[in-house]
Amino acid sequence: MKFFIYIIVVLSFSYINAYASDAELEKYIKAFDYDVRKEMKIDSKTLITLLKKGEAQLIDIRFAEEYEAWKIGVAKNIPLNELPERLSELKKERLIVTACPHKDRAALAMLYLRSKGIKAKYLTDGLIGLAENLRGDNAKAFIEAIKK
Repeated sequence: MKFFIYIIVVLSFSYINAYASDAELEKYIKAFDYDVRKEMKIDSKTLITLLKKGEAQLIDIRFAEEYEAWKIGVAKNIPLNELPERLSELKKERLIVTACPHKDRAALAMLYLRSKGIKAKYLTDGLIGLAENLRGDNAKAFIEAIKK
């Protein structure tokens, strides 16, 4: 699975390059090291903490039909193929966290946003992992915290 994700991200560079700022993307790639690799990721537990504090915005980049079928209430749906036209909907003063069920499209969206100079990470355990962390008492405490 990791190899598959790696291949998708690598192949996506050429696709994104056609739409993103060449200079920004090149700068990002040239600066890429182990620290950047670690810094571009976030797990559900850390995301939940940031959402409670109002320091992050969760962007669900699945297609609208996928989002309608099941959704995470705190996520804003901006399908990956609509992201370039909908950048104004992002709360750029917050950390933007991109998510999909696994992480392939989320990693692609994060790369695109970073090439635009937007601070972004992708959810490593995906929406499935987030849903797993927002069950029962955890869900109740989370909703109470974000309503404050």
